[in-house]
Amino acid sequence: MSRRSPITTHVLDLGSGLPAAGMAVILEQRSGDAWQRLAEGRTDADGRLIDWYQVDTPAGIYRLTFATEAYYDAQGKACFYPEVCISFRLSDPGVHHHVPLLINRWGYSTYRGS
Repeated sequence: MSRRSPITTHVLDLGSGLPAAGMAVILEQRSGDAWQRLAEGRTDADGRLIDWYQVDTPAGIYRLTFATEAYYDAQGKACFYPEVCISFRLSDPGVHHHVPLLINRWGYSTYRGS
């Protein structure tokens, strides 16, 4: 059994009222002026990425990039944002961080989850 990753996400498609299953997501950490890729995966049938990597996540700036255009293209739908990038600060590496994304074809919202 896998343990939960230190940073997780959940994507809900508000336009359909369903989880955004199969969406590609990349996790990166900022190192100076560059970004270092830590993990990549796809959301499960419930729109979640929970046990997708197990590397250490020290305090710092991180970024999740969601492939929204590819997700909507697979449904034969256009969207305004080809990708959504969420940068956030991880201050306490001992605390789990959950970064949900609510999307529709024309907009998105995010918040610090639990």
